[in-house]
Amino acid sequence: MTAVGTWCSSPVGVAKGLFTAVTNGLDRERLLCLVRDFAGKRILVVGDLVADEYIIGAPLRVSREAPVLILGQRAHYTVPGGATNPGVNARTLGAEVSICGVIGDDASGARLHQRLADYHIALDGVFSEAGRPTTTKSRIFAGDSQLVRQQIVRVDVIDDSELSDDIKEQMLAYLRATIPTVDALILSDYETGVISPEIIETAIPLAQDAGKVIVVDAHGDLDRFQGVTALTPNQPEAEATIGRRIHDRASLDAAGKELLERTNAQGLLLTRGSEGMSLFERGQAPVHLPVYYHGEVVDPTGAGDTVAATFTLALTAGATQAEAATLANVAAGLVIQRLGNATNTPEELMAAVRAQMED
Repeated sequence: MTAVGTWCSSPVGVAKGLFTAVTNGLDRERLLCLVRDFAGKRILVVGDLVADEYIIGAPLRVSREAPVLILGQRAHYTVPGGATNPGVNARTLGAEVSICGVIGDDASGARLHQRLADYHIALDGVFSEAGRPTTTKSRIFAGDSQLVRQQIVRVDVIDDSELSDDIKEQMLAYLRATIPTVDALILSDYETGVISPEIIETAIPLAQDAGKVIVVDAHGDLDRFQGVTALTPNQPEAEATIGRRIHDRASLDAAGKELLERTNAQGLLLTRGSEGMSLFERGQAPVHLPVYYHGEVVDPTGAGDTVAATFTLALTAGATQAEAATLANVAAGLVIQRLGNATNTPEELMAAVRAQMED
C-alpha cells in the first residue's frame, strides 16, 4: 500500500480542510483517501435476490376495453435488485463482491444472473430451487423521449415460503467456506425467505469469530441480529421493531439508544428519507446528517442499498462510523437523482465529497 493508503487507514487525519459541523468536522482529504481504499476490498452479500424489471412505453391512446392507457413498448430491461443491489453498488465502487442467495430456473433468474455476471461478481453462492420463481418486481413507466417518464404500476412475483432443507444446507456450506476469506459481510433481508434463523445463526457468529465487519440492512425485525458492527434500517423499519412512531428529535434519539441496547450492535445508521440520516454509536453522541443532493430527486429506489454498501466499504477501509456515515450520505444523494437502482463510481463519489466541502 502507498503512503497515502497507509495514512488513510488511520482514524486520525490532518488538521487542514475540515468539513463543516454538518459533516461532523471530518477532513476532506481523509474521506477521499478512504474512497480510494475501497479498491479490492472483499464483500460478501447474503440475502434475497430480486430482478427489478423496467418496462418503458410511450402513450398511444386510451383503450377501448377499459379507461386505461395503451403503451407502445420502447424498452424492457432488468436491473439487479434486492440483495444484489448492495453487491452491485460495492462492485462499482471498486470492491471484489460475492453474492449468496436463491433465484428460480426461469427467464427472470437467467436475466438477473447474466447482469450480475456482467459486473464480474462471484456467483458460486447463487443457488436455484426447482419450482421457486425468481423474485421479480416489474415497474411500468409511461413516457417517451420528449415526455417525463412516470411509473404507473408495479407488478410483483414473490414466493416468500421457507427454502428447502437442501438449498439451506448448500447455502450454509458456502457461508462456512467463504466468510473467513472476505473483509465484510452484508446481510440484506427483503423478507422473501432467504434470511432464515439458520442463516443468521451461522453467518453472524462465523463473521464475529473471524473479526469481520458485519452490516445488516433488514426489512424485518431487527432484534434477530445480535452483536453486529452496524444496522442500517430506514425509519419505518426501526419503528416496526420498537413498536412506536418517531416524531421528533427526542423520540429519535430514544429509539436509536433503545435499538443499540436491544441488538447489542456497535452502531446504527438510521436513514430518514428527506430528513437525512442519524448515526447512533456506543459511547458517542448521535450524529444527525441532513439529506445531501444537488438537483432534483428522480427516484429513491435502492438508495438504502447504496447506503449499506458504501457504509460497509468505508468501515473495511478503516473509517470511523461517522466517516462511513458521511460517505454513505453523499453516495445516497447521488443515486436518488437517477432512475432505478443507480450506483456510483469512486470518481463520482470523490467529486461529490469535494463539492460538499466547497459548498
